[in-house]
Amino acid sequence: MNGRDLVRSVRLVGTAQGLRSVRAAWRRRRTDAWGLPQRRPERARVPGAVVGAEALPGGGIVRFGRSELRILVAVGGAVFWGWDGAGPEPSYALAGLCPDADPRVVLEPDKDDGWQVVSERVTVAVSRHGAIEVRTPGGVLLRRELPPRWWQPVGSVDEGRVAEGPGTEGRWSQRSEVGADARFFGLGGRAGGPRLRGGTYRLWNTDPGGEFGPGDDPLYLTMPVQFVVADAGAHLAFYDSTWDGEVVLREGEEGDGSGHDRAGCSEVRMTGGPLRCWVVVGTPARVLQGWTALTGRPVRPPSWALGPQHARWGFGSAEEVRRVVAGYRERGLPLSAVHLDIDHYDRHRVFTVDGEKFPDLPGLARELREGGVRMVSIVDPAVRAERGDPVYESGVAAGAFVRDGRGREVRGEVWPGECAFPDFTDPGVREWWSGLYRERLEQGFSGVWHDMNEPVSFSAFGDPTLPRSARHGMEGRGGDHREAHNVYALAMARAGYEGLRRLRPEERPFLFSRSGWVGMQRYGGTWSGDVTTGWPGLRASLSLVLGLGLCGVPYSGPDVGGFGGNPGPELYLRWFQLGAWLPLFRTHGAIYAGRREPWEFGPRVLEHARAALAERERLLPYFVTLSHLARLTGAPYVRPVWWGATGDRALRDCEDAFLLGDALLVAPVLEPGVDRRAVRLPRGRWYDTASGEAFEGPGQVLMDAPGVAGARSRVPVLARGGAVIPVREPSGELVLEVWAPEAGRTGGGLLVRDGGDGWEQPVVERFTSRVEKGRVVVEREGGAEVGIPVRERGV
Repeated sequence: MNGRDLVRSVRLVGTAQGLRSVRAAWRRRRTDAWGLPQRRPERARVPGAVVGAEALPGGGIVRFGRSELRILVAVGGAVFWGWDGAGPEPSYALAGLCPDADPRVVLEPDKDDGWQVVSERVTVAVSRHGAIEVRTPGGVLLRRELPPRWWQPVGSVDEGRVAEGPGTEGRWSQRSEVGADARFFGLGGRAGGPRLRGGTYRLWNTDPGGEFGPGDDPLYLTMPVQFVVADAGAHLAFYDSTWDGEVVLREGEEGDGSGHDRAGCSEVRMTGGPLRCWVVVGTPARVLQGWTALTGRPVRPPSWALGPQHARWGFGSAEEVRRVVAGYRERGLPLSAVHLDIDHYDRHRVFTVDGEKFPDLPGLARELREGGVRMVSIVDPAVRAERGDPVYESGVAAGAFVRDGRGREVRGEVWPGECAFPDFTDPGVREWWSGLYRERLEQGFSGVWHDMNEPVSFSAFGDPTLPRSARHGMEGRGGDHREAHNVYALAMARAGYEGLRRLRPEERPFLFSRSGWVGMQRYGGTWSGDVTTGWPGLRASLSLVLGLGLCGVPYSGPDVGGFGGNPGPELYLRWFQLGAWLPLFRTHGAIYAGRREPWEFGPRVLEHARAALAERERLLPYFVTLSHLARLTGAPYVRPVWWGATGDRALRDCEDAFLLGDALLVAPVLEPGVDRRAVRLPRGRWYDTASGEAFEGPGQVLMDAPGVAGARSRVPVLARGGAVIPVREPSGELVLEVWAPEAGRTGGGLLVRDGGDGWEQPVVERFTSRVEKGRVVVEREGGAEVGIPVRERGV
C-alpha cells in the first residue's frame, strides 16, 4: 500500500461506501489473480545484425537476425516505423486508414552496412544493429532511436522469432536521444509542465483520488506523445501502444564547446503491445497540421461554448440554478451555459433526473435558453447494477457490460453504488450507449461532459479502476483491460459524439471529457479535472492547456477557482483572469467547496471580473476564428511563446505566458502579491493593449499587472505589431482592430465569421496591414473592399 492508497483508505473506511470499496478492491485483486497470466522468467531480445532489406512503396523493410523493421513515409511527410510485423493499423489513434505511401520515397544503402529512406522532408537512417536516426533533408539530426529491447516470457509463442503484429506478448523498451539543447513537452495532461523536466511519467489514465497539483502524476489523460523543440527544429514522436507504460526523461547538458555535450534522453517502457512509432517534423504549425491529419482534425465546439460557463457539484435544486443564473443577469454579467453535476441525478444514476429537486428539467432548460443560457449535463460511464433500472436492464439485454475471463459481469463501486461498466471498445455497445443520449436531449441539455471515465471504480487500495484481466471486445480482436484501459474514455467519447450527431444532426455536438487518449480531439475537448485550489493549482491549469494543445487537443480549460477549498479574492481573480483567455472558460467547484460566483468575493473582484468578461465577449469573433483554424490546421488556440521561434532558447524555457493565436501574447499572474511582472517577448514589435505602449522583441520587459486593490486589475496582454484582430463592439458590430506594423514591414490577420452552431463551411477572410504616410492601411487579400470598419491602434 503506497501513500496515496493509505490516504484513500482513511477517507473511505468507516462509511458504507468505504466498506463497499474495500470489498471491491479485494474482488478486483482476486479476479486478476485468477485471470492474468502467471509471471514467468523473461528473456531479453535485441534486433541483431542487419541481414538485408526490401524496398516497398513509401520505404521498405529492413531485416535483422532476430527482428524486422518496416519504415513508411506517408504523403504529407509523416514517418512510421514498426518492429516485428507491427503496421499502422489497427489503431485507436488514427482518424481512418493509414495515409497513402509517398511514391517518391527511396530506400537505399547507407554507410556501414546500414540503410536509409530518403524523402522530400525527412531522411530516416537505420544502422546495422537497428538504431534509427531521423534527420532533416540537410542532414541535421533530430532524433536517434537506439536499438530496442524486448523481454518475452520464456516459452511464449513469440520467443526467439519475429513476432506477428501488434498483439504480441512481452514488454519492451525504446531509448531515444535528442539534442543537448532540446526541451520536451506533451505526454498528454501533465500538471508539472508545460516543459517536462527529467523524471518518470506514467502512461496510465488515473483518477488521483482527490485534488491534484503540479507534483501529482499520472492524471486523467496520458498520451505517449512527445513534442520536442531544439535548435535543430521541432518534431513530434508518438509510440502507438495503449498499454500501461512509463516515459523516463533526462534533459541534455551542453558542454564548454569542446564537443562534450550530453544528449537529451527519453526511454519509453511499455508492458505490452506493439513497438511502433510515428514521427512528424517541421515547424510547430506544420507538425500539428501533419499530426491532426493523422489522428483527426479537432471538432469545433458550438460558438456558445466559447463563452463563459458556470458549473457546480451541488446546485441541489432547480431553484438554486435559477438563483445563480439570475445573479449573473442582474449584475449584467454574460453567461453562456450552466453545468449540472451528479447531484441532479436520481440517486446518482446516469440518464435519470431527481424529480423532487428538478421537477421540470425541460421547462428549466427552455426558461434558461430564452435568456441565452444553455444547460450541460454530466455523464458517467458506470451504470447502477440493479434489476429494474432501465439503463442496466437495456445494457444486459444488449450484452453491453464488461465481463471477466469466466464470463461474469465485472462490478465496481462508484457514486450510485455497485455498478457495471459498458465495454466501449465494442461497436455494438457504442451503438447502444449512443442512443441513451436521447434522454439527455429530451431533458433540454445542449451538451455533455464525461466524467469518471478513466474508468474509475472506488478502491480502498490498489488501482482505482477495473481488473486488468477484465475482457474487452477491442473492435472484434478481443483483449483485456491492460490494453483497453487507456482508450476506454476515447471510445466512450466516440459513442457520445456519434449519438449526439445522429440524434440532433442540425447542430454540432458539444462534448468534453475528463479522460481520453490520442485522437480525442475528433470528438471534443477536455478540462483539468479536480485541480487543487491554491496557487500551484493555478499554475498547473496553464500547464495542462499548453501541453494538451501540443498533443492535438486544442479545446480545454481548468476549473476556475480550483475544484475544492475556498480561494481568496486574489487567487480567484487571477484564476478568473487566466480562464478568460483560455478556450474553455468555466468556473466549477465541489459540493464541499466555497462558492465560485464572481460576486461572492466582494465588489472589487466583481468589477474586475466584469472587465475580464467584457474583454472575452469583445474577442469572441477572434475565438470563433481560432476555433475554425484549429479545425482546419490543428493549430491550438493557446500556444507556447516559442511557437514561431523555436530557435529562441529563452522562449523555450518560458512557462508563464502564452500566445493566443498569432496575434496576442497573454502573461497571467500565477503568484500572490504581484502587481508587476516580467514578460518575455518573441522577435518583433509588441503593444501593451491597455496603454498602447510599444516594445521591441526579442527580450524581456517589466509590465504592470494591477491586483485586486488596483483601480483596474488586469494581466499583461500584448498585441503583435501588424496584427488584424476581429472584435465585437458592445453594440454587436464586427470591427477589425489593427495594430500598426513596424515601418517597412507588413502584418495581417484572418477572420472566419460565426455562422451559427450548424455545419456551415468556413470562409476564411484574409487581411493585410501596412503603414503608409503615417497611417495604417488594411486591405483584403485579393483586392476587394474590406467591407468591415477598421480601428487603428498603436499609431
